[in-house]
Amino acid sequence: MIDHAHDLARVRDATGRLLTAVAELDNASLALPSRLPRWSRGHVLAHLARNADALVNVLEGRPMYASAERRDADIDHGAPRPVADHLADLRESAARFQAAGDTPADWTRTVELRNGVTDSAARIPFRRWAEVELHHVDLGTGYELEHLPAEFLERETGFLAQRFAGHEDVPATRITDGTRAWSTGREAEVAEITVTGQPADLLGWLAGRRDGAALEVRGGALPKLPPL
Repeated sequence: MIDHAHDLARVRDATGRLLTAVAELDNASLALPSRLPRWSRGHVLAHLARNADALVNVLEGRPMYASAERRDADIDHGAPRPVADHLADLRESAARFQAAGDTPADWTRTVELRNGVTDSAARIPFRRWAEVELHHVDLGTGYELEHLPAEFLERETGFLAQRFAGHEDVPATRITDGTRAWSTGREAEVAEITVTGQPADLLGWLAGRRDGAALEVRGGALPKLPPL
């Protein structure tokens, strides 16, 4: 069972860590490249703020974004702002998301995200948690995958493994950190590939944040995963 109230609390915790880190930056450092191609740190922060508002739209039954072009334009427009403006926007958009999450609702209902993707409303807080945690890492300011909460590492690994499950271009793969295991890729009675590693390295590979060089692979080459 997905506990949306629990996940909303985790979003608050993650947002607090993010705000503390951003408050230590200066305006010049926001213009530096992030770990995401073609995005500065300012782009990452602008995206995080607009994503919070987009998920409010999802919870309230509106389209997530007016259009892909508008989404990109809003990020580009917000990226060059000074730190103080980014902090205010992050705080205010986070508060709007928390308010939407605290509103009594049917959390078993199905909601629509981008590109026709649907999910349970109860999973939206977890999706926001993932946005905050992974993009905090993408800033490249010292917060690494190894710093992510253990609960998040386990759940996001499971979420991404499920996302690639049944994908015909990904061989049947068993993923394990030595104590827990997940399956992904093509359906098969026996996995073709076994990928073993530390939780942070496994998630980094699944989330496209690491190349998988630190992972042990048996049965063939490390599977090439589709873009998220």
